[in-house]
Amino acid sequence: MSTTGLKPQSSAKNVRKIKNFRYIILGWLLLAGVLNYMDRTSVSIAAPHMIEELGLSMTDIGLLGAVFSWTYAFCQLPAGYLIDKIGPRRMYFVSIGLWSIATSLMAIGHTMSHFIFFRFLLGVGESPNSPNSSKITTQWFPREERGQAAGIWDSGSKWGSAIAPPVLTVLMLAFGWRAMFLIIGLLGVVLAAAFWAFYRSPEASKRLSEEEYRYILSGRDDEEAAHVKLPWLRFFTFPQTWGMMLGFFSSIWIWNIFITFLPLFLQDTLGVSIAATGWVAAVPYLAAALGAIFAGRLTVVFARKYGMTSIRSKKTILVGGCIALGALLCIVPFIHQLGLALVVLSLALAVVAAIQSQSWAMSSDVVPDSHAARFGGIMNFGGYFGGALAPIATGVIVDATGSYTSSFLLAGVIAAMGGLCYAFLVRKPVHADA
Repeated sequence: MSTTGLKPQSSAKNVRKIKNFRYIILGWLLLAGVLNYMDRTSVSIAAPHMIEELGLSMTDIGLLGAVFSWTYAFCQLPAGYLIDKIGPRRMYFVSIGLWSIATSLMAIGHTMSHFIFFRFLLGVGESPNSPNSSKITTQWFPREERGQAAGIWDSGSKWGSAIAPPVLTVLMLAFGWRAMFLIIGLLGVVLAAAFWAFYRSPEASKRLSEEEYRYILSGRDDEEAAHVKLPWLRFFTFPQTWGMMLGFFSSIWIWNIFITFLPLFLQDTLGVSIAATGWVAAVPYLAAALGAIFAGRLTVVFARKYGMTSIRSKKTILVGGCIALGALLCIVPFIHQLGLALVVLSLALAVVAAIQSQSWAMSSDVVPDSHAARFGGIMNFGGYFGGALAPIATGVIVDATGSYTSSFLLAGVIAAMGGLCYAFLVRKPVHADA
């Protein structure tokens, strides 16, 4: 591990050093994740009114989810490269600004072609968010704490999804669905400007103490590993890459179903009213946020108490979580009592969140820190490229059968297969000389 070197800005005067400043940085990542998923979830909240006012179908709503996901997936590849190349501060500013503008534009749409284009822009803008957060985690946290850090910042997507239904439903009912898109878009523009003004790397931060900086360095790659060069295409020759992509795909498939159709599922299958949907739909996402944080903390316990390696502690959660998730999803369509259904849906989303957060955490165990963003981008590409089919498949199934049963059973099988991919393809870190 690298432990040498003084922090370049350690001599700055008249600036108060903040203890555990890395957690302040983590708070910014959490906030960005919350807003990111409020924007992403907004279509599912507006869907009933868009269907009624504009004559859209369930398949149309699914297509909007798929357009976003495919755009998001393909943009992962250049996003990861650019983050490693030009740094996370610039990419975060551009990313948040673009996705916020795309959300605001939804307020002026009138046809499917308008909404498809705006969701395309949203996919471009949001694509750097998770690889950026992963990159910042490798810069600000020692390896042992990265699982916990990833659990916290990744929980932002779940807090955002939990906050979105009640908050956006209130905005929509008070001001209309078009104003709802405009308001949350403007909030993002403010966040982008604030992040640009606030964020600096550990080496440039005036708030970071020398003691904490040394602690961060102690958990980074050594100098030799930090300068390893792996061509981008070379990653696709490793089984670990395919294991991470396919395993992550299983969780994204399921996540996309919930993001796009949970409010409609609650209304159509369990009889929840539009006014109550926001509050009821928030419950599973709150469970998901706690699941992501709990999973991250569990990796620290596994490492410190049971002596597991960093990669093994995360892999244990991933494999076990996928198997449990598959069983839960197969139960969902056979429950018709709202309270029990909420319990099962909440457990399922908590496990999805655990899988996603620890996939991001393990991505930095699989490759050197210097390649964290581009490898994370490849993993996310695989997840969303395949996962983009989930909203379309679900919409087509519901339109054809009038039921969500087949889509949940299919999702259960996909979850179990994801666990097998993590178990048998991700056995050790990638080595440049392999």
